[in-house]
Amino acid sequence: MSLSPLQERFILHWGEMGSRWGVNRTVAQIHALLFLSERAITADEICETLNLARSNVSTSLKELQSWNLARVTHVLGDRRDHFETYKDVWDIFRAVVQERRRREIEPTLSMLRTAVLDGANAEVAPDQNDPRDQRTLVRMREVLEFMETGTSWIDEMNRLDPKTLIKLLKMGARIQQYVRGPVKPLPAPQAAGHGVLFEDDLEAATDAHHDTQTDTPGDRPT
Repeated sequence: MSLSPLQERFILHWGEMGSRWGVNRTVAQIHALLFLSERAITADEICETLNLARSNVSTSLKELQSWNLARVTHVLGDRRDHFETYKDVWDIFRAVVQERRRREIEPTLSMLRTAVLDGANAEVAPDQNDPRDQRTLVRMREVLEFMETGTSWIDEMNRLDPKTLIKLLKMGARIQQYVRGPVKPLPAPQAAGHGVLFEDDLEAATDAHHDTQTDTPGDRPT
């Protein structure tokens, strides 16, 4: 299977992007080849086209199958497995989102729900008398609410077919032109050298710093 210079460039870049997204470069390159191919191709064709070892290709195809980004099909008269992937970029996006949710988001949601909603049965139960744990629970509830809102939105989007989803996104973009304001900048990572993360913590940090520097009469040297 021969590749044009443009196809080679796309496959190489897809591999680089895959490594930045935490995906093995070879896995990403094979996925790009399957995406560009007009027909299902065999592992031998992948090896020859990308100049890869058979063991490397077999491992990468299994990884793609685990992500639901490659599937096996067969050709009449050929006993070998042929591989193909989604040709619609929206289907690829939805497959990646669903798998990342299963691998990354669901375990975090499970931990947060156990700690926040069922603290007594959590692996590390919060101490009701420790103000640090109380502040931590507030932060964890915020994260839990954000993640549940996000996953609910993802579920709703996944129920739509790609054409309807594209129409909805375009409609939303037109509406945002009338309601959106300027881009809100993120707070500074640190404020005035006090080692705090956000500006709204600066006052508390300043007060704490002032308290540690204020001498009481009994503490002054004679």
